[in-house]
This record gives sequence, structure tokens and C-alpha cells, in this order.
Amino acid sequence: MTDIKEQLIELTRGTDEILPDGGLERKLGTGRPLNIKVGFDPTAPDLHIGHTVIINKMRQFQEYGHNVVFLIGDFTGMIGDPSGRNATRPPLTPEQIDENATTYKDQVFKILDPEKTIIDFNSRWLTELGSPGLIKLAARYTVARMLERDDFSKRFASGQSISIHEFLYPLAQAYDSVALKTDVEMGGTDQKFNLLVGRHIQQSFDLEPQIVITLPLLEGLDGVQKMSKSYGNYIGITDPAGEMFGKVMKISDDLMWRYFELLSFRPLADVNGLKAAVEEGRNPRDVKFELAREIVARFHDQDAAEAAQAEFISRFQKGAMPAEIEEVAVNGDGPSLGIAHLLKAAGLVSSTSEAFRMIKQGAVRVDGERIEDRGLAVPAGTSHVFQVGKRKFARVTLT
Repeated sequence: MTDIKEQLIELTRGTDEILPDGGLERKLGTGRPLNIKVGFDPTAPDLHIGHTVIINKMRQFQEYGHNVVFLIGDFTGMIGDPSGRNATRPPLTPEQIDENATTYKDQVFKILDPEKTIIDFNSRWLTELGSPGLIKLAARYTVARMLERDDFSKRFASGQSISIHEFLYPLAQAYDSVALKTDVEMGGTDQKFNLLVGRHIQQSFDLEPQIVITLPLLEGLDGVQKMSKSYGNYIGITDPAGEMFGKVMKISDDLMWRYFELLSFRPLADVNGLKAAVEEGRNPRDVKFELAREIVARFHDQDAAEAAQAEFISRFQKGAMPAEIEEVAVNGDGPSLGIAHLLKAAGLVSSTSEAFRMIKQGAVRVDGERIEDRGLAVPAGTSHVFQVGKRKFARVTLT
């Protein structure tokens, strides 16, 4: 097993918090493989690369010889995770859970080593717990402590309803850590409360409490909102290779380093070397090519990544797209903005009438594609390269 110092450098990379301080180093110092748990409620059938931030961290633990459990919350999914919600989350049906769980397993093995991954379902022990066991589990935590949770406290203070079954979610998730004798549990920043409940419940069962690692929510292509299909700023891990490559190339040069930190499998020293090269004059576009190739190869293969880059160069560079494109942020003040108003706000045309005229002449392109629809509405939270005529370009982010 790799020495502790090297493990810590990579395992702490891109994390938001590791609790308690020094706990991970002490666990690694035992010299034994640690039990790493990450729970996934199968709430949606498709993943985007924002979801893979935590899966990448699971892979790192695998590569250092630790035991990784991909835990599908088929039982907790029937409760519904209230994290970050201002209303009760509808529970999933068993049929939805089965369908989504199957799709999840197919997708995560694009990153995790299937031979080193333990896939488990928390219904295995939570169903057996039964009503008496669930009552005993509930007795190990107080309502006062539960109401310390931010979303619960806000709902309680504002008079919004909190169903009793919602209190069961963090307790059931915590019992997962008891059943699996978890050493380290990871989750998004919105899961911090649940993960800490796990430490409390483990201690009540006379187990050494787990280390809690929270990871940030990846910003989407716009660099503003978190990556989400509802915001239209996502890269789906089932996207075609060319589309995936093009989306990576849309991110800003500053956001590129965030993606390298959270998504790349390159050692941190290599990423720092790329940063230094850009500071010394290397074109950041060429570094972004490396990031895009790595991500496409992960979810497709290396040949697909090379072909996607060749296609991108052919479409966007041989047609005289400049190497440096102005970055413009436009406030749409709504869920979308009409193409003509956007072009005017971005300074690419002097008026909406000019915009309509240029569209009619076929002189307006979005990400290299000619636009013919004068009524096109661009969704907020997205970023695209807009071209008017032969010489006017801008990468516009609509906020």
C-alpha cells in the first residue's frame, strides 16, 4: 500500500471538509485497508459528470488498496432524502428504484473497477431491522439534535410541515455505517449532517466513528450554478463523444482548473505543471484539449477522444474561429432570453433589428451551428460561443 503522505495528497485533493481534523491520517496509519462507503439513492436514471466527483474519489481509494462500497439506497430511497429541501421529497416506488439502480451500476463502472467494487443494497439490513429495531434506533437520537439540521430548522421556524418519516432518513443512513463497519463515509456538502449522524450512531453501538469527507458540488458549464440537467449546464456521461468534447471546451479558462482538480485522474503535481506552463505562455486552449480528451476517453475510449478533437478543430478552428474569444456575461433576468436580445446585450449587434437581419442572412452561429430561428430562446445558466458575420465572436454566459 502506498505511503500515507502520498495517499493524503491525493485523497484530500478537491475535498471540502474532512472531519475530525487528523482523523483520516490516523485511520490510514493503521496500515489496514479501510472500509469506504458512499450511498446513492437511485433518484434519477442518468448521471452527469458532476456526480462523478465523488465516484472519482472512490476510485482513488480503490487504487490505494481500500475497500469501496457503492451502496444503493433502495430502502432509504423509499423514505426520500430531505437534504437541502424546503418540502417533503416524494418517495420512490420499488419499480423506480430497481430501474434506476440497474442504470447506475452500468454507468459507475466506467470509472470504478468492477472487480474491486462492492455493490450493496441497504434494504438487506434495514428490512431485517424491522419495527422493533427501528424504534430502538430512533431512541439513540433526539428531536432537538435533528432540528439542528439547517433545512429542518428553517422549515420548522417558518411553519412548514416536516413529516416524521423524514427524521428516519439520516438515522437509516447512519445505521448503514453500523452494518458496514464504515471507516470513511463520503458525500456532497449537502450531506454533512447525515454523515455526522453516522458518527454518533456508530459510537452508540460501541464502534469507532467514521471519518466524514464532504466534496463540493461541481459548477456547470456556466461556472455559476451547480451542474444540473434542470439548468442545462451539464455534461452527461452518456453524451456522444463529440458533444462531450465540445461541452468541455465551452468552460472558461479559470473553471478549467476546477475541472482538472475534481475530475482529472492526473496527479496533482501534473496539474500544477500545466498551470505553470499556461502562466509561462502556453495557450490554455491546448491544455483544455488535454482535459477534454481525458474525459471523453473515460466514458468512450481513446480513439473516440482523438476523433472528437479532430472534429472540433475542423468545425471551430479551420473556419477561422480566433484563438482568443471575449468572455461576456449577460443577465437575462428570467429563465431564458431571446437570441436577438442576447446578441444586442453581448455587443455583437447594435440593435435587435440588426440581429434579426443577420439571422435571416444566415450570418449568426451558435457553437458553430448556423441559426435560422429568429424566435430561439437561450436558457439561463448556459454558455455558448456566438458568432455574427465573419469577425464578431463572444463566449456568452447567460446568468
